[in-house]
Amino acid sequence: MTFKIKFLLVTLGLYLVIPNGRLYSQKIPTEQKTQQEAQLPFDKEVIVGKLPNGFTYYIRKNVEPANRAVFYLVNKVGSILEEENELGLAHFLEHMAFNGTKHYPKNELVSYLQKMGVKFGADLNAYTGFDETVYQLPIPSDKPENISSAIQIMRDWAQDIAMEEDEIEAERGVILEEKRLRKGVQDRVQNLTLPILLNHSRYAKRFPIGTEEVLTTFKPEVIQGFYEKWYRPDLQALIVVGDIDVQDIEQQIKAKFSDLVAPKEAPERSTYTVSLTDKNSFTEITDPEIGGTSLQLVIKQPGTEFKTETDIRNYLVTTLFNSMLNARITEVGKQENPPFMNGQAGFGNLMAGLSAINLVVATKPNELEKGFKAVLTEVERVRQSGFTQTEMDRIKQSFINEQDHSYGERYKTQSATYAKEYVQVFLKDKASPGIDYLYNYYKKNISNISLEEVNALISKFDFSVNRDIFIVAPEREKDNLPKEDTVLAWISDIQQENLTTYEDGDYSGSMVENLPVAGKVIKETIRKEVGITEWQLSNGVKVILKPTDFKHDQIIFSSYSPGGTSLYPDSDFHSAINAPSIVAGSGIGKYDSKTLPKVLSGKLSKVTPYISDRYEGINGISSIKDLETTMQLIYLYFTESRLDDAVIKGALGNAKSSILNRYNNPENVFADTVQAIMGNYHYRNLPPSLEKINQINPERSLEIFKDRFADASDFTFVFTGSLNVDSLKPLIEQYLGALPSINRKEQGKDLGIRIPEGQIEKTIYKGKEHKANVRLVLSGKYKYNEANHWNMKALQEILNIKLIERLREKEGGVYTSGVNIKYDNFPKPNYLVSISFGCAPENVDKLIQATKDEMEQLIKNGPTAVDIEKFKAEESRAIELAIKSNEYWHGNLVKRYQNNENPAEILKNMKHVKNITVKSVQKVAKDYLNTNNVIQFVLLPEELEK
Repeated sequence: MTFKIKFLLVTLGLYLVIPNGRLYSQKIPTEQKTQQEAQLPFDKEVIVGKLPNGFTYYIRKNVEPANRAVFYLVNKVGSILEEENELGLAHFLEHMAFNGTKHYPKNELVSYLQKMGVKFGADLNAYTGFDETVYQLPIPSDKPENISSAIQIMRDWAQDIAMEEDEIEAERGVILEEKRLRKGVQDRVQNLTLPILLNHSRYAKRFPIGTEEVLTTFKPEVIQGFYEKWYRPDLQALIVVGDIDVQDIEQQIKAKFSDLVAPKEAPERSTYTVSLTDKNSFTEITDPEIGGTSLQLVIKQPGTEFKTETDIRNYLVTTLFNSMLNARITEVGKQENPPFMNGQAGFGNLMAGLSAINLVVATKPNELEKGFKAVLTEVERVRQSGFTQTEMDRIKQSFINEQDHSYGERYKTQSATYAKEYVQVFLKDKASPGIDYLYNYYKKNISNISLEEVNALISKFDFSVNRDIFIVAPEREKDNLPKEDTVLAWISDIQQENLTTYEDGDYSGSMVENLPVAGKVIKETIRKEVGITEWQLSNGVKVILKPTDFKHDQIIFSSYSPGGTSLYPDSDFHSAINAPSIVAGSGIGKYDSKTLPKVLSGKLSKVTPYISDRYEGINGISSIKDLETTMQLIYLYFTESRLDDAVIKGALGNAKSSILNRYNNPENVFADTVQAIMGNYHYRNLPPSLEKINQINPERSLEIFKDRFADASDFTFVFTGSLNVDSLKPLIEQYLGALPSINRKEQGKDLGIRIPEGQIEKTIYKGKEHKANVRLVLSGKYKYNEANHWNMKALQEILNIKLIERLREKEGGVYTSGVNIKYDNFPKPNYLVSISFGCAPENVDKLIQATKDEMEQLIKNGPTAVDIEKFKAEESRAIELAIKSNEYWHGNLVKRYQNNENPAEILKNMKHVKNITVKSVQKVAKDYLNTNNVIQFVLLPEELEK
C-alpha cells in the first residue's frame, strides 16, 4: 500500500524534477482537430458497462496467465479532493481497506487471501495518487468461490470498509512510519520544486501522504465522512481481466454492485487542472546530502490527449523527434572529456492538463555551463539544420521492429497489462482501440511522416514563457552556482552561434565480414524429462537448449566459465572487476561506441559480458530474427574486443566526480559500512573511493578481459525460449563452435573472505532526518541440500509475516520490514539471514528486541499450522505461474548446471513445497536463527551522536 507522486527521478545520485514517462515516448500538445474527426474505437475484446447507479465495469477474457484473474477497483478519489482537515485521509483510507470490511473483519481479509495463495504487498496492493485510489487483487480463477470472494472483496472496499476506531488508532503509527521512511534529501528537494512546477496550484498543496498534524489528530468521523462522501458508484469502476467466464462475471457484478448508492447531497467531483501562468521562475536548491549538480529547464505547455488518429500521429511524430534528439545528446557524452555526466531533452507529460519540454543536465562541479550548453547546442543544431533522413529512417525502422515484436506477442500479453490500460481509460478518458488497430495504424502511416514534419517540432522549444529553471547542487557549491541572468545568457550565446550540420553515416554491412571456420556438434544428449538438448562442440563449448512456447519471440541466454576476478591479485582487482564495462563501453570489432548503437538500432539483441568473483561469461536476450546478430556479438567479444581510450577516460572522469559526493548521502554511508564489515574489511569489500578508481588501468582491463575470454573450452552456454533446435544448430556451430580454445583447467579461488563471527554492533551517525535504519545479519555454516533450501525459503516468508504482524500491526513501529535468506556452497556451505526495517530512532532498541522475540518464538514453538498453510498456498501458486515463464526455467537451469546438479530437480519443486511441515521449518529455525553470530547495524541521524 502506498501513494504515488508520478514525476520524480533520481539519476546518478542527483535530484531532478522529471515529468512522468520516458522522454522518447510522450506526446506533444495536440494540434487543433476538426470537429468532424471521430474518436478512436474501443477495443472490441472488452465488455464495458455502466449500472443505473453510475458504476462502471470493464471485463476482458485473457488467458495469460492461465487460471488467473486480476481485479482492480478504481476510484476517482485522491488527495486533490481533501479539505484542510482531511490532508492525507485518502491515503489513510486506502490503508483502512485492509484492516477490516463488512465480510472480512480485522485482518481476516489478508489472512483469507494468503490461504488462497495471494501475497500481501507483492500481489494484494493499492495506491493513492492525487486524483485516484486504485485497489488491485490478482487471484487464482480456477475455483468459482475464488471469483465470488474477489467480487465480494471489491464490493466491500467500494462501500463497506469497517473503519473501526481501534484500527484507525493502530494505523496512525504505520502511516507516520511510511511518511518517515520517505524523508530524506529527495523528499526535501521535491517539497521545494513541485509547488513551482505545479504553479502553486491545489496539487502543490495536496501531496497524498498528508500532514503529520492531520494524521495524528483527525477524528474517526472525519475519515468516515470522507469515505461516505467520495466512495460512490458514479466515481468507481471495476476492472476484471483474466481466465474467466465473461458473462458470469458481468452477472455477478450486476448482482453485487447495483445496490451501491451515492449520498443524497453528493458534492460535485470537481476536475482540477494546473493552469499556465505565462510566467517564468528560477530556483536554486542546495543541500548537504545532494549527490551532484544538475540543471533542468522546463517549458510548460497545454496537455495532450489520446483519443483520435490525430493524437496517434502526434505521438508518432514526437516519438521520432525525441529518439533522434536524445541519440545525438548521448553521442556528445562519449568524449574523452564529456561536457556532462547525463543529459536529456525532449517532450514529456506532466499532469492535470499540462505537458512539458525538458532539458536536463547533470555535471561535474563547476561545469554546469559547459554541460548545459552542450545539451542546448544539440537542440539548437536541430533548429538550424534539422535531423537527417538517415537518422529518420533508422529510428522509423527501429519503431516498426518494436511494434512487430509487440504484435507478435499479443496473445502472450499479461492480464495486468490490460487492466492497467483500462484504469487510465476510466480515470482520464483515454482511448483504448486495441493492439490490432494501433499496429495497423503504425504500419500504414509511419512511412507518411516526413522529415520536415518532425523537424518542425523544434519550433515548440520557446524559452521565453512558462519556463521553470531548477538548479540542484550540494551545499558546498552554493557560492559557485549561476543566477538566472547568467543561464539566460548561456541560452542566448548558443542561439547566436552558427552551428555545423550534423553528419550521419551508412551503417549497413555485416558485423563479421569474414566468417570464422565453423566447429561441429560432436555429442548430443537429450533429457526428455525436462525437454533439454545438450550439445558438446568440437572446441569444448557446452550448449544447453531449453525450447519453450511461453513467449512468441523471446530467447534468453547466459554463459559461464570458472575463474573470475579471484584469479588476479588485489593490485589488479579494480581493473578486473571493471573490465567488462570498459570493454562494452568501447564498442566491438570495427564499430566504436558511437557507431555500434546505430548498427544495432531496431534489433532486439542485447549482449552483456561480465566477470564476477568466480566466473566470467556473457548474458543477454534476443529475438528470433536477430539471433545471428546476437551470435556475432558473442563471437566478437571473444575475438575482437577493443579499447576506446577517449570514451573510457571520459567515463572514469565522471566516476571520479560522482565519488566526491557519494558520502553526502547517509544511505550510501550505511550500505558501504555494512559491506565493509560483512567482508571483514577485506580489500575487495571496502567501499568505493577515488583511490580505487585511480587504480583502474584501462589497458590492463583489456588484457584481463582478453585473458578471461581467450579460452572457450570450459564455457557453458544456456539458451531458453523460442528455440528451433534444428535451425539454431548451424548458428551455434558457426559462431560458438569457432570460439578460441586452449583447453585451460581453471577454478575460482577461495580468497578467504568471511563474515566475521561473534556478536557485533555498529552504529553509524549520518543524516539530517529524524529516522533510523536497522539491519540484523545472522550467519554461519550451512547444510547444503534441497530440503534445507526449501525450508529456508519457508522460514524467510514466515518470519517476514511474523515481523509484519509484530513490528507493523502490533507495535505500529514500522511501515514495512524485510527478511532475506541466502545460502551458498562456496567456498564452504554457508548461510546468511538479513532482517531490515526503518523506524523512529527512539524505537530502535524496542523493535530489535521484538524481532529477536519473534525469532525465539519460531525456535521454541515453530510456526503455526496456519503459517505453513499460507506459505504452501502462496508458493504453490507462485510456482504454477513461474514454471510457465522463460525466466524461471533459465535461472534454475543456469544454477543447476553451475552447481553440477540434476536439472530434472526443477520438476520436483512442487513436491518439496508439499513436504514442508511445522517441524521441518522449526528445525531450520533452530539451526540457523542463531544469534551467536549476529551483526547489528543501526543508522541514526547526526543529531544523536554523543
